[in-house]
Amino acid sequence: MKIAITRLAGKEENDAARCSAFSHTCEAVSPLRAEVYADRIEAFVQAVTEGQFDCLFFTSALPAQLIGPHLTTWPRVVAIGPTTAAKLQEHGIPAETLSMFYSREFVPYLGSWISMKTIGIPRADVPNQALLDAITEAGGIPREFRCYGLVKTGEPLQTADAGAILFTSAMSYREAIWTPRPDLLVCAIGEVTADAIRAGGTSVDVVGDGSLEGFLTALNRYMEERA
Repeated sequence: MKIAITRLAGKEENDAARCSAFSHTCEAVSPLRAEVYADRIEAFVQAVTEGQFDCLFFTSALPAQLIGPHLTTWPRVVAIGPTTAAKLQEHGIPAETLSMFYSREFVPYLGSWISMKTIGIPRADVPNQALLDAITEAGGIPREFRCYGLVKTGEPLQTADAGAILFTSAMSYREAIWTPRPDLLVCAIGEVTADAIRAGGTSVDVVGDGSLEGFLTALNRYMEERA
């Protein structure tokens, strides 16, 4: 099956090989593009260099890609998933990886260690107050650096020859210009995205665990059950 995957323009990277391993093909469709804030990246790198943080939390691969090359020192580093961890490793930065692909797992993962620790979070210019509140309630000190914005491309998503569309974030669904079809499977990378799709009045056929591989596993199971 061909899957249309919502990705930031130019950020599809190894999606094709990962889909091929599950006997699918894919094509990136881009409802959003990244607008990098160079001054905020510089400020974050400077703060890391000065030792202002006890821990860094990378919530996606893009900030790891943007910031990794500029770091020469770092404290404890946590990545939201293996793709983000691998991007950091490309720059020689070892990272612990959450067992689930959701930022809400960050505080439980750190446990009592987080108390009185300052957490540096480089991320998109999209609110995640729940994460900041959870860190604060656990006794930590969150410092968020919004290093890039997500801008709507305004381009209709090309899905005419796809059998499924995979939304990889809530915002990619909310900002997408696309045409539903009865034979087009609507899929979500994880539960947070699925909730946003349902809230928008669209039914979800397949929900992953927050990772591409988890979604592909769920898709194949879905197809087998309906074969």
